[in-house]
Amino acid sequence: MTRRIPFEEAPDSEWRSRAAAVIPGGSSTGSKRPEALYGSRAHDAAVPSHYERARGCRVWSTDGREFIDCGMALGAVGIGYADPAVTTAVQDAAASGPVSSLPHRLEVEVAEALVNVIPCAERVRFLRTGAEATSAAVRLARTLTGRSRVVACGYFGWLDWNSDAAGVPAAVRELVSWVPFGDIPALEAAVHSGEAPAAIMIEPLVHDVAPVAWLQAARRLADHAGALLIFDEVKTCFRVRTGGVQALTGVMPDLTAIGKAMANGYPLAAVVGRADAMDAASRTWISSTAAAEATGLAAARAVLDWHDRLDVCDRMSNAGGVLQEIIGTALAEAPWVGVRTEGPPVMWRLTAEVPEQLDALVAAAARHGVLLKRGAYQFGAVAHDDEALDAVSRAMPGIMQALLPGPRRVDD
Repeated sequence: MTRRIPFEEAPDSEWRSRAAAVIPGGSSTGSKRPEALYGSRAHDAAVPSHYERARGCRVWSTDGREFIDCGMALGAVGIGYADPAVTTAVQDAAASGPVSSLPHRLEVEVAEALVNVIPCAERVRFLRTGAEATSAAVRLARTLTGRSRVVACGYFGWLDWNSDAAGVPAAVRELVSWVPFGDIPALEAAVHSGEAPAAIMIEPLVHDVAPVAWLQAARRLADHAGALLIFDEVKTCFRVRTGGVQALTGVMPDLTAIGKAMANGYPLAAVVGRADAMDAASRTWISSTAAAEATGLAAARAVLDWHDRLDVCDRMSNAGGVLQEIIGTALAEAPWVGVRTEGPPVMWRLTAEVPEQLDALVAAAARHGVLLKRGAYQFGAVAHDDEALDAVSRAMPGIMQALLPGPRRVDD
């Protein structure tokens, strides 16, 4: 039987302690806090807290342990960590001077490429994060319409306009009317209640791809109300399809926020859309010194080249599907674990009636060399090759055995 290591003897305890001392919550990214990664098992000393390097779909922790990563940087990495083509492009951009007092030519080249692959895109504005992109889209809609209210469904980042977190004024919260995913009557009621909205903003894949009828209803209601239809495709562009859910369903928004897999983990996002809506940027203020910094643009250019050469989205979906089948089958054969898989192969999730059961699974998987995202989402990548998938398959029996109840457990 394996001895449970006291926290203070954890291989990376120094990094955990140092992070806790200087970074509120232990990480600047909310989903990478120990409590977010492992829930009630956050203080299990055997689970990794920090990494030293990453390549392909593998991550090495600070103590040298190797893991197959199923979360792929919260979906930001679709090709693979440290992909040689992306890395070379970024290195070249860095060596050439990634910022100056002039915009880099890559800002134009990548904008032109995005116009070619995203159905709604006629104009592009670059930013650094998905939260910035969604906020910019709302700013544009409010500028164009002269209205304030937004009807929304989804998660759009941490900024004030859509957050109910502490520190957000009530007056700001009241400007957003929230509706359930896929609910046409609720959407109709929200649009017709109170002042006309500036925008209907939808994240078109949550538990699954949004019903086409719901997206079509949103399009119709936006047109009738004189509002803009905005899609948050930060997770779905360059993953569901290169052009996102809009390319899959044929429902065309006015504006779209994109990011994550567009630059394979490098910080780059954008708001794209129809020309007249995007041109409202000249009547408001959306700007950042590093908005079009060249290393992120170079990474995006390399990712676009990947998408030109092969069906990257199909590769990611296939890999995600195999991971889902391997893990889902093991879970189905081990009902004592109490966890199941749900959602489409392109981005699926782990669910449990009892949160502690999910925590136990994620911790056990980490102890066996597999990094699972607690809850949503698991993302397949091009780098999830046969060798990596086989490694996950071989790890599953040990993970399931470690979760056996009572005296049969082997991880105590």
